[in-house]
Amino acid sequence: MALAQPDPAPDRTAPGHPTVPRGSLATTACMEILQVGYLHAVAAAAGCSLAQPYPDNGIDWHVSHSAPGHTTDDEVTIKVQLKSTYQVPPRPGRTFPLTLDNDHLAKLARTPVSVHKILVVMIVPRARHDWLHAGHDRLELRHCCYWINLAGHPVTGRRRTTVRIPTTRVFDDRALCEIMTRVGAGGRP
Repeated sequence: MALAQPDPAPDRTAPGHPTVPRGSLATTACMEILQVGYLHAVAAAAGCSLAQPYPDNGIDWHVSHSAPGHTTDDEVTIKVQLKSTYQVPPRPGRTFPLTLDNDHLAKLARTPVSVHKILVVMIVPRARHDWLHAGHDRLELRHCCYWINLAGHPVTGRRRTTVRIPTTRVFDDRALCEIMTRVGAGGRP
């Protein structure tokens, strides 16, 4: 995978705060770390466990949820593929495009499956210094993640296919619990 180089733009901080040098890790690698942190926070708040398959083979995480209401098993699991982008701004109530390699889309779109898969896409600001803000009462991550179940989605491009990600499906702890409840009842995410 080709990694983008760090943004050479200077770090702009709040007035009265000194400028600090950021590390030289490639922006795409930093985006990956940020979205993993987001997933961990959502899973923790939802009471889910996480496992990282090795090798990942196109799926980044397995998320499991135990609840007395599950009818298919006492613990259900979904597979999660993470992606992130700064190419589009967040626009609530709309969709945004994300282009996937056809092989990857075919894996996410396969149906029927014994373990459901979802794609979780994070939109981040272009500048790293805008990704998070910490205070005494909160840690804010910007912007957020959205989720979609691509089961049955057609592969239409020659090598890559663009899918539409709905911004109505914010990926948070409540959404994850609702997904697990549907899967635990024998349904789809």
